[in-house]
This record gives sequence, structure tokens and C-alpha cells, in this order.
Amino acid sequence: MSDIIRLLPDSVANQIAAGEVIQRPASVVKELVENAIDAGGDAITVNVKDAGRTLIQVTDNGKGMSPADARMSFERHATSKIHEANDLFSIRTMGFRGEALASIASVAEVELRTRQQGEELGTFLHILGSVLQKQQTDHCPEGSNFSVKNLFFNVPARRKFLKSNSYELKNIITEIQRIALANPELAISFFHNQAPVYELPSENIRKRIVSLFGKTINQSLTPVETETTLVKLTGFIGQPKFAKKSFGEQFFFVNGRFMKHPFFHRAVMQAYERILPPDAIPSYFLYLEVDPATIDINIHPTKTEIKFEDEQAIWHILSASIREAIGKYNLMPTIDFDQRGSIEIPLLPGRGSSFAPPEIEVNRYYNPFQPESYPGNRNDFGLESSQTGHWEKLYQGMENQKDGETERRRDGETGRRGNGETERRGDGETERRRDGETERRGDGETENRQVTHSLGSEQEYQLANFMQLKNRYLLTPVKSGLMVIDQREAHARILYENFMQNFNSHLAASQRQLFPPVLELNAADAEILNALREELHQLGFDIRPGEENHFYIDGTPGVLSHLDAKEMVETVIASFQDRPVDLMEEIKSQLALVLAQSSAVNYGVSLKQEEMVSLFNQLFTCQSPGFSPTGRKIISIIALTDIENLLKS
Repeated sequence: MSDIIRLLPDSVANQIAAGEVIQRPASVVKELVENAIDAGGDAITVNVKDAGRTLIQVTDNGKGMSPADARMSFERHATSKIHEANDLFSIRTMGFRGEALASIASVAEVELRTRQQGEELGTFLHILGSVLQKQQTDHCPEGSNFSVKNLFFNVPARRKFLKSNSYELKNIITEIQRIALANPELAISFFHNQAPVYELPSENIRKRIVSLFGKTINQSLTPVETETTLVKLTGFIGQPKFAKKSFGEQFFFVNGRFMKHPFFHRAVMQAYERILPPDAIPSYFLYLEVDPATIDINIHPTKTEIKFEDEQAIWHILSASIREAIGKYNLMPTIDFDQRGSIEIPLLPGRGSSFAPPEIEVNRYYNPFQPESYPGNRNDFGLESSQTGHWEKLYQGMENQKDGETERRRDGETGRRGNGETERRGDGETERRRDGETERRGDGETENRQVTHSLGSEQEYQLANFMQLKNRYLLTPVKSGLMVIDQREAHARILYENFMQNFNSHLAASQRQLFPPVLELNAADAEILNALREELHQLGFDIRPGEENHFYIDGTPGVLSHLDAKEMVETVIASFQDRPVDLMEEIKSQLALVLAQSSAVNYGVSLKQEEMVSLFNQLFTCQSPGFSPTGRKIISIIALTDIENLLKS
């Protein structure tokens, strides 16, 4: 029997490695920019076309490479940063594995122009699918210029699974943000299809944060600074009142490298405990400096997950430092009951006050048409005749007469309403219409037929017979027992089907904003909103782009005009931050779902009787009144036999 185990060719091995390291265009940008930083460049330019599918070009002004180093850099496990195994425990550079360039070259067409500082000529390399096509001398600037073209051209399956350009561009922007925040002294320019996205000069950390996330974040930033024997912690946290409901402004860095660390994130959230709503997430930009020997950064191919030797201790230091900053800068709302040293300001004269206005004696019974001998015109107010107080009694009589007229009108109206014929007749008509509609929609739907059957006839069920329990559920008697309706999920179902109907009909009423709210977004969120603007317009949103990623909300759907327009759009953006914006029907369904959930009536809101009736009627005109858009049950019926069993002794 022949041997079956053999070594893989280098090209195949490189493609396997590329599957770990190069997942999408953003991975290429990350690896190339990190190599440029390690090369000592202080000005880096990134230029991409078609979100990296067609071209990714990274240029730096670093020290460059010799012809031999340029060729060797594309070999597997080739690196200039590791000479022995112990070097793995003292790594401070970015790209060190020696697989990135080899992996990129195996799945793309790569061109490299590089020249060392002080040299007259540089080197040009052309590599296609791990195969060197050309190497020659070249006249180029000092530093390195990598051009990666036609990514995944030889791996069609990988290229097919790339998402939309807007989603891939958002991932590239996220990588640029992480690198720019970790290296604020680095000047970075980023262009997409020759249009500038970022042009960041060398600056300090605070200015870099403002440059990336907008000027409004500047007033929210609060400094954090702690130094211990284990870790040095610096950076900024956001004030509680500026917290958002989505991720996007939460960053950890260790020794100049971005990292994801859910355990440390919980430490931050615990520090904000009881001063933030449950669904709010504060902003933070925290930089940790530790001994490289106490961390392991090589546990994940992308090197974004890091293991700490003293994780528990750093957790407590992190939480305590943030609590200290919250208290030091008075970020927690407080009420001061200490009145010592305060100035006493006397109260204005009023009821119960020791200050009394001067009294003026006036004879209110004086009649200028009577002689001086008239009793009411006498100065001794203590003596009154039978005519004294005539005008006062007359005034009281007029008031009593008016009160009587008002009471008679009220009684008349109550009497007319008391017969109840109109209301009962109107309720019956509504009930018959609702039953008919429910039965027509219920064909083939067991849940809807059961609900319709439980409502009974108009003699057994009165439409206005509603009660609200704990401002959360609607209760109403039906033929078979007691119907319980979840008010929030019911409203979400109504809104969801209304939005989907607007999508299908392309007709949505828009309410114009007198003072359009302004959204100031970072580049990644701006790209999401640009991708969703057409669908949002079909729902009734009129969003106008401005300069520097500013957007003006000129109009909102008429049914949502009572809600905060800015908060609604921010909620929609947040829901698509970790989701590709690809299939049109999925976009419409997801948009309708997000808007329905964010604008549905909350628990704890007291509803009037007519509001409960309206909610009930609209629910049973929906195609699926029994379940919410997320699949939760809206309606449940407690059978009469179950109620009787509960009351049995």
C-alpha cells in the first residue's frame, strides 16, 4: 500500500493561512498598516477602491527594504522581529508572525515598490498567487508602497461571500479607527474611490478622538489616569448623560495594540452601575501599559484577544479608577441637603407669613344715589339695616342662577347620553365589522380562529369592556374566559405591518420638522446611514446629507411624529452596526422591525379607554395578531374553567 501523507505545496499552505489571517479587505488593511508602523513611518496613506475588492494601496515613509528583504518578506514565517523563542514574550511590535504578506500574496495580485533611506534606487516586485512574476530596480520614493489588487481572484468561494461594499467599507473604517486611536502621533490619510474619508494629522489622544467621532464628543470626555506596579492606565471615559444604546465608542488598548476584552468591559460597566439606564453603554478610550512578559498576544490569528497574567487584579484597578474619575469630576448626579453657610432669603408676604399688607377700610355698601342718611352710607360699618348687603345678595343670586343653568345643561346632556342607544349601536357595528374581518383573515390560521371564536357575539362581548393591569397588559372578557393582551408587543405588531405596507406601496406620509435635528456621525455610521437612506425614505424619513458626516432629518413618518427623530435614526444605525446591509428585502424587514420595537408604547404607560379600544381594533386587522414581529406571543386566553378551578376551596 502506497504512502498517503504528503507535504502541502507552499501555495496551498499559504491559502490555508490566508483563511485564518485574511478574512476580508479590512484584514489586508490592518496587516499592511501595522507593517508600515513597524517600519517607522509617521505618515501613512491608505487608498481603496470598491471597498477593497479592486484595490488596496498602503504607502508609508518608513525605512523601506533592500531587494533581498523585499523578496524574503513574502515567504512564510519570515520576520525581522523574532530571533528566538524567548522573543515571543517581549513583543512590542505589531506585525510579527511572518504570515501576513505571504497570505495576502497567495490570494491576490501584489505589487511592491520600496526604497531604503539613503539609497538612490529601490525595488519593484510583482507577485500573482504566491508566484513571483517580476523583480527589478525601480525609481520610487523612500519607504514602501504596497498595492493589493483583485483580492480573492483565485478563491471564488471566498470572494462570493464578501458582503456589500458599504459593509466591507465599514469594517475597513473600523480598523483605521483602531489604528489611529492607538497611534495618535501618526498622520493617517484614508481615501475611498479617491474621495477623502479621514485626513488625520499628528495630534494628542483627545484631539484624535474628536477628529474621529465628531466635535460633540469633546464635552463628554473625562480623563482617567492611574499608575500601579501592575499596570499604567490612561485615557478617557464618557459622561453618563452622553451614553448611547449601541456599541461603537468603546476601545481598549494594551501596549499600543487594540484588544477585545469582555471581562474588562464588565469592569467598566460595573463602575457605572446605578448611574446609567440598563440599556445604555458609556464611551471609553482606555490605554493600558503592562510588562510584555505578563501578557500573551499570540492566542488568536488576528491578535485582538490578549491573555493577562494578573487579570483579576487589573479588573479591580480598572473598575476603581473609573469610579474615582466619576467621583472626582462629579459625573454622578447628586442632591445637596447641607444648608450650612447658605444665605437666608426672607419669603415674600403671603398666607402664613408674618408680613401683612396694610389694610384699607372701604365701605362696600356705599350708594352714591342715596342721601347721606342712608344706612349704607354711614361711616359706622358696624350698624346695618335691613337693606345692608343688597348688592352682595344680588350678586350671589346671579351666581346661583348661573350655577343652576350650568347644572341643568349638564343634567340634560347626561340624560341624553344615559339612554346609551347610540353607544351600544356604535359598539355593535364595530364588533360586527371586527368579527367579520377577523374571520376573513383567520382562514387557515388556527390561532386567529381560536381568538375570533373566543370573542363571541356582540350580546356576550362589549367592546369598551377593557381594563389595564399594571400598565402592561390589557384585560377583556371574551366568550371562553379572559383575554390578556401584551400592550407593547401588540403595538409593535401593528407598527411593523404598517411599515411593511408602506414599503410595498411606496406611499408613506412624512411629517416635516420645523427645526430639523442634526446627526453628527463617525465615518462608519455615516456609511451605514447612506446605505439605508433610500429605504428610510420609503418609510417617510427625509434625511439630507451635509458636510463632514452631518445629516439633517427634515421629515419623519407621520405615525412616529411624536417620537424623537434623532433617537429613532440612531437606533436604526445601531441595529446595523454588526449586520451586513445586503439583501433588499432583509433590509426592509429589519428596518420595519427596529422602528416598530423602538417606537412601540412602553410598559408602564397608562392608556385611556379609547386608546385601548383603538389598539385592540388595529391589532385584529393585522395579518398575524397572535404573535409579535420577533415571535413573542401577544394574546393569551385564560379559560373560564381555569378561573373556576382557582377559586375552588
